[in-house]
Amino acid sequence: MENEPDHENVEQSLCAKTTEEELNKSFNLEASLSKFSYIDLDKELEFKNDLIDDKEFDIPQVDTPPTLESILNETDDEDESFVLEDPTLLNIDTIDSHSYDTSSVASSDSGDRTNLKRKKKLPDSFSLHGSVMRHSLLKGISAQIVSAADKVDAGLPTAIAVSSLIAVGTSHGLALIFDQNQALRLCLGSTSVGGQYGAISALSINNDCSRLLCGFAKGQITMWDLASGKLLRSITDAHPPGTAILHIKFTDDPTLAICNDSGGSVFELTFKRVMGVRTCESRCLFSGSKGEVCCIEPLHSKPELKDHPITQFSLLAMASLTKILVIGLKPSLKVWMTFPYGRMDPSSVPLLAWHFVAVHNYVNPMLAFCRGDVVHFLLVKRDESGAIHVTKQKHLHLYYDLINFTWINSRTVVLLDSVEKLHVIDRQTQEELETVEISEVQLVYNSSHFKSLATGGNVSQALALVGEKACYQSISSYGGQIFYLGTKSVYVMMLRSWRERVDHLLKQDCLTEALALAWSFHEGKAKAVVGLSGDASKRKAVVADRMVEILFHYADRALKKCPDQGKIQVMEQHFQDMVPVIVDYCLLLQRKDLLFSQMYDKLSENSVAKGVFLECLEPYILSDKLVGMTPQVMKDLIVHFQDKKLMENVEALIVHMDITSLDIQQVVLMCWENRLYDAMIYVYNRGMNEFISPMEKLFRVIAPPLNAGRTLTDEQVVMGNKLLVYISCCLAGRAYPLGDIPEDLVPLVKNQVFEFLIRLHSAEASPEEEIYPYVRTLLHFDTREFLNVLALTFEDFKNDKQAVEYQQRIVDILLKVMVENSDFTPSQVGCLFTFLARQLAKPDNTLFVNRTLFDQVLEFLCSPDDDSRHSERQQVLLELLQAGGIVQFEESRLIRMAEKAEFYQICEFMYEREHQYDKIIDCYLRDPLREEEVFNYIHNILSIPGHSAEEKQSVWQKAMDHIEELVSLRPCKAAELVATHFSEQIETVIKKLQNQVLLFKFLRSLLDPREGIHVNQELLQMSPCVTEQFIELLCQFSPNQVIETLQVLECYRLEETIQITQKYQLHEVTAYLLEKKGDIHGAFLIMLKRLQSKLQEITHQDEKSKEDLSLKDVEDTMVETIALCQRNSHNLNQQQREDPVYGKGKLGEIQGLILGMLDTFNYEQTLLETTTSLLNQDLHWSLCNLRASVTRGLNPKQDYCSICLQQYKRRQEMADEIIVFSCGHLYHSFCLQNKECTIETEGQTRWTCYKCSSSNKGGKLSENSSEIKKGKTTSSQVKMSPSCHPSKGDSTVKKAASEPVLDPQQIQAFDQLCRLYRGSSRLALLTELSQNRSSESYRPFSGSQSGSAFSSIFQNENFQLQLIPPPVTED
Repeated sequence: MENEPDHENVEQSLCAKTTEEELNKSFNLEASLSKFSYIDLDKELEFKNDLIDDKEFDIPQVDTPPTLESILNETDDEDESFVLEDPTLLNIDTIDSHSYDTSSVASSDSGDRTNLKRKKKLPDSFSLHGSVMRHSLLKGISAQIVSAADKVDAGLPTAIAVSSLIAVGTSHGLALIFDQNQALRLCLGSTSVGGQYGAISALSINNDCSRLLCGFAKGQITMWDLASGKLLRSITDAHPPGTAILHIKFTDDPTLAICNDSGGSVFELTFKRVMGVRTCESRCLFSGSKGEVCCIEPLHSKPELKDHPITQFSLLAMASLTKILVIGLKPSLKVWMTFPYGRMDPSSVPLLAWHFVAVHNYVNPMLAFCRGDVVHFLLVKRDESGAIHVTKQKHLHLYYDLINFTWINSRTVVLLDSVEKLHVIDRQTQEELETVEISEVQLVYNSSHFKSLATGGNVSQALALVGEKACYQSISSYGGQIFYLGTKSVYVMMLRSWRERVDHLLKQDCLTEALALAWSFHEGKAKAVVGLSGDASKRKAVVADRMVEILFHYADRALKKCPDQGKIQVMEQHFQDMVPVIVDYCLLLQRKDLLFSQMYDKLSENSVAKGVFLECLEPYILSDKLVGMTPQVMKDLIVHFQDKKLMENVEALIVHMDITSLDIQQVVLMCWENRLYDAMIYVYNRGMNEFISPMEKLFRVIAPPLNAGRTLTDEQVVMGNKLLVYISCCLAGRAYPLGDIPEDLVPLVKNQVFEFLIRLHSAEASPEEEIYPYVRTLLHFDTREFLNVLALTFEDFKNDKQAVEYQQRIVDILLKVMVENSDFTPSQVGCLFTFLARQLAKPDNTLFVNRTLFDQVLEFLCSPDDDSRHSERQQVLLELLQAGGIVQFEESRLIRMAEKAEFYQICEFMYEREHQYDKIIDCYLRDPLREEEVFNYIHNILSIPGHSAEEKQSVWQKAMDHIEELVSLRPCKAAELVATHFSEQIETVIKKLQNQVLLFKFLRSLLDPREGIHVNQELLQMSPCVTEQFIELLCQFSPNQVIETLQVLECYRLEETIQITQKYQLHEVTAYLLEKKGDIHGAFLIMLKRLQSKLQEITHQDEKSKEDLSLKDVEDTMVETIALCQRNSHNLNQQQREDPVYGKGKLGEIQGLILGMLDTFNYEQTLLETTTSLLNQDLHWSLCNLRASVTRGLNPKQDYCSICLQQYKRRQEMADEIIVFSCGHLYHSFCLQNKECTIETEGQTRWTCYKCSSSNKGGKLSENSSEIKKGKTTSSQVKMSPSCHPSKGDSTVKKAASEPVLDPQQIQAFDQLCRLYRGSSRLALLTELSQNRSSESYRPFSGSQSGSAFSSIFQNENFQLQLIPPPVTED
């Protein structure tokens, strides 16, 4: 087998020739189709590491491989399932078998298109990979094939073999040999020999192209000398006669060949020459009787791989209908691998193909085998011990069935599916590169040879079914080319070079696709690459040059095809589709010189194209992928966006560009006029290393309105925020808005910014300006954020004396500005002192702040004269204390002032520090905003560990003192708190609750589970009196909910509760309790009394407005009374149920009768349903078996008439009929008529067997029936078949007007069914019962028998009635 090149990132080469040299030796097919070329491209193999792990799909190594004899002795039944040691190794879907009608020689379409599996749809690969394959018609060879058929009666082509010559076999036994120029060199054989040997069914050329082997349809083999055209051998005894040669293959040893015949056997042919005499010795390698082999493939190695350690084994792969075999022919015959298929579509074609591939820097052969829609790859290696090791690689799942598999190089394979479509597949990624329709080839199929039509068709059905799609001899590969043999032509296909593929797209005007494909070549990501050699940099340079040429052509085309007329939007859309492609690829190729010179100049000829070009640069600039633009392009870019009023885009672009080559003053002016503050700051910083001027500009805008107390506009707020962020970046050493300040400038910039902030007056100060204007402005703008900026800056001040001085000076200025000025709010002042407290609390603090200032702040925040901003002042003070400011105050004075100012959170903070948790409860209860949080606080103190028992007791005592407040605040929370922590003191809590309403709410929350508290009621140690107390309160405050509550309560006493409900005259509740107690009569009397009182109310009411309401009350009461009776009736005895309702009425008298009728009805209904079901099953089973018996065929015992003893064919010239009975006897109808074996029944003629009824042939129908049955039992048939058969000339059976009539055959068949029951069937019992009712009625299943002949089933002493299912009929 020839190996193909793999030029994808090839790092090492096994051949010194370059691809260009190979191409120079080839012939140009497109220029002159009179010649064809063989481009031996596979001179190198890739050493790129394979991505597949060898161990992932490793086939277990066999310690002792089976011998060939053991394989041959295996039972190779196709229906037997082969089980792998590892079932996951083969994953093949079971496919329904289908028969295909295919021409025995050729077909333009093979396979059933409607039966193709479509598991998944692959995307169109043309746009990704272009045209991968180049296919051409070999006109010279095709013309001479047609000419030979006409002139010398060569017949149609049947097989092809390709080496440095092309051999084409024909159906009349000729072999046509063509050279590289498509000239006919030899015509081997003759039509006379072809008439004797049949068509050429297989061809093979040896490695040095000196010998040709021809296999014929009738089994002969010939060997020819291709140099002289002489016949060297004619072999007729190499394999069993009467079988066609399916395959014949030379091995690498020119004296050794392999053949495969239509019997499924494989033979080894050894050619010898002794004393000038050429001989051939044949040895059977695989017997077709043990499993038919339909495909063989020896491993061929190229000359440069002749020393490969695997070649010494002379490996041969064979594919039977059930498994794959790999055997070694040398040094001795040995089986190295067997691999079963599993279940397959029996019509699919087994395929085998070898190729050498490089995996992990080692070159080894890989066997591809497939059948159906799954391709498996087996890597064959020789280990150090000299044994063959097989590793299963990643398999390929397809959505079509294959009929051919061809390696074109080590990474690319070409597949042909059953509808004659070629699929080019990359093996490693399993990506489909191209699909080509080749139905125009009219491919030749080898169906006639697989069916062995030339020798009488003596092949198995399985092999003939596989042969429907077989085209093994019609496709041959050599030197990177694949040849396809058609009925009148030969086509060649090969991989296009990378330049051809790009040019092919250009010819179709697919410039974008051509650029994408070229870029994939440039990046080394393309598949099936041919023509790129050298190292990676050289390959990239070659592809880049070609891409530049395409880009120039693309730019010219974009300008040329621009619509001259129409709307500007149309032109913009055109260039928006075209220009970005140019920009993208120029930048990908890193050709900015090309982009900003030639391309820009070319596109600038059109103003719309120029604008689109500039806009395309924006995303690259923003992502920092494009730096170093020319000044002209930068200027044009800014002007373009400025003209389009896209100033935000301009700002974003400026901060990503190197603007040193632009006019700085002009750019600053433009930024200020258009409020591009980020861009302005960037230009000052990067263009002039100026960091203070932008601050001054921004201060001039926001300071006047802040000093005047006016509200800032949105624009001014944005400016102020940018100013704060800018100051923060400068003090932190970061550039604004992105990047970093150069390290040598960081200290200088920090000093400049500090000096700027602590200036006493601004540069252009007015006499009214207050001191420290910049700090004052920032504090007024956003005190908290400005102080955060300073805090972040102070974090970086480590061991820097000058920075520490700046820090103290800033703090002094802040205190001076804010404390001595009343313009700041308490929140702003609090922010300042919180900031100071945090700085003072640091362990390495160097600041100094006068403590009296903190006392002034405390007085200011706790001032009782100012009720405004109470929450704000409290929050500010709390933050100050939490930040460490507590050390600046006297705690007792702080608590007094906080209590006076009602700062309860401050008090809580202080009490927490002193562990006075009980006092915190007062803080919560007094604070209206947080009073409901007191429950969680008490719960946490009592449940969380870490608090002492005294602290918990004080908290609980405080809670008890305020229990009424807690209950009134949230009864559920209070009840849950008590039940969780002090369930044993519930009665104490109840005594403290003097308010009855509060007590009711507390008990309801505690006892009613519907209130939602999560407490286990069983753990509550309460006496029933507590529950009864709650029920009494419930009767007072919510009488309508008493019953609902009693249904969920458990711990209460019935007698005491009944007394409570009677006290409050809740009659329905009393009735409910009496019913629960078991006093149903008492409950009923109360409800009845209640109903009577409601009725009396209606009779005494005259107002119509109340009538509906009263009736509704009566109805509700009546419904409740009836429900009471229904709930308890099943627990009462007969007398209690009849009194008072049934005792005096007539219903009680007939109650037993009605109940009995209902029971009888239920019984009879069940009996009827069961009987109907059984009868239906019996009838269905009987009719099914009766139908099978009547329609079963008859088997005569002899082929002569039992009366005249002559052959039944003797009277075919006469209009005579043949009568066959189930007993096996056969008669002529004329003979039976002479013997009077006919019976007339209701105008119809019926036959009886002469031999079986000879003793009573004149009897009645009943006698005949019995005799027929007798004859049947003596016959050889014991199956349910009719015992007689009406003649073909009988008229249609007429039914009686009264009742249906069974003929004797049906009667006998039914009797057979009855015997199968091994007793009397239910159907027979019912039949006899129906006959007993009417003795004169006709018996439909037994004929009109006499009474004496019929004995009742019931009179049988062994009669038993068994309700069991009928037995299964035994054949």
